[in-house]
Amino acid sequence: MVFHRIMAIFAAMFEQEIKEYESVRQDYQQQIADKMGREQWMEYNEILFSAHSCAIEGNSFTVDDTRILREQGMAMIPVGRSLLECTEMADHFRAFDYMASHLDSPFDEALLKEVNRLVTEHTLSYRAPGAVAGEYTTEDMAAGDTVFGDHETLIARVPQLMASTERALNDGQHPLVVAAKWHGYYEYLHPFRDGNGRTGRLLSNFILLRAGHPLLIVKLEDRSSYISALKQIRVEGTDEHLIAFFFKTAISRMKEEMAEKRKLSKPILFF
Repeated sequence: MVFHRIMAIFAAMFEQEIKEYESVRQDYQQQIADKMGREQWMEYNEILFSAHSCAIEGNSFTVDDTRILREQGMAMIPVGRSLLECTEMADHFRAFDYMASHLDSPFDEALLKEVNRLVTEHTLSYRAPGAVAGEYTTEDMAAGDTVFGDHETLIARVPQLMASTERALNDGQHPLVVAAKWHGYYEYLHPFRDGNGRTGRLLSNFILLRAGHPLLIVKLEDRSSYISALKQIRVEGTDEHLIAFFFKTAISRMKEEMAEKRKLSKPILFF
């Protein structure tokens, strides 16, 4: 009940953002998603999302590199990219495909662990020898300048987070608010040895896709703002900054794509 009251408070706080988001989303659905067709729209999103989500974690693949790998597989490794990066990207494709094809699955630990297993399946042994893909960490974690809490204490909170999020979705809370709040708290818990960021962004989009919303794509150029918003959860104990970041990112992306389509629909002179 406390979680639901908190969700209602945040929905009221972001009333204007929700109103703008829903207006833009309606236009985006009609102008972009519907006209592109489900299959092509999802492929477009998978390539764009995978490129930026892995880049946030240090992968050097560009969007074009990602498209080539998606279309031609490991038989065509882009020039200048390492085998580890290619493998990481291929694992991300498998995790994305699983996430997108299991939208009727409960939002629970089984889903969380399977997505993380797929994300890290072929790279974890290199980054953390002895760790098991899809299983929670057995030691305390650190990332960048952050030392996370006691891993056993944090992991014990995962079931409640998943269950509370599922209830919020079933109760009709706004999907973008739910996705942001889940993402922020999940990254705070940081339960896996590797792949927490990629797993978190994938399951945030599970929440959105299950509700029929466009994917949220955090671009590499927005990494600093994104990390800063996540840090505020640990520093100030509030996820207002992350929710605001999610709305800004989602609205900007949809507006930019619609503007690009209008621009490229204008007539040009050939001679």
